Amino acid sequence: MEVRTCRSCGRLFNYISGPTRCPACMEALEKKFQEVKTYIWEHKDATIAQISEDMDVSTNQLRQWVREERLSFSDDSPVGLECEMCGATIKTGRFCDACKSKINQTLSSALKPKNSNEPHIKDYGDRKNKMRYLT
Repeated sequence: MEVRTCRSCGRLFNYISGPTRCPACMEALEKKFQEVKTYIWEHKDATIAQISEDMDVSTNQLRQWVREERLSFSDDSPVGLECEMCGATIKTGRFCDACKSKINQTLSSALKPKNSNEPHIKDYGDRKNKMRYLT
């Protein structure tokens, strides 16, 4: 284990992985998240600036929760973020549905085997523990 300084309160803590915040600050941040989530549910037309001011949370933290898809806004909400690829307005996450689809297609096509003359392992029947040859 490694000892690090909490970036929120400055206390030392045993760091395992994840954000560099102590367990107490992480718990407080999670409580704040639940409060913000309830506030957004009750005030559907609130802007990010208004939520930040009323709930005493930074706008950067609110944007991070939205990018992580922990928070989302209704379709009629004035809050909207830009898709990181095309700039379209989205309500949660990092990419719009069209860009997610493009990324998915690109990744799936990259994982498909190509028809080439690369050697492959040929299995000769039921001999599971026997030697196999490249053809």
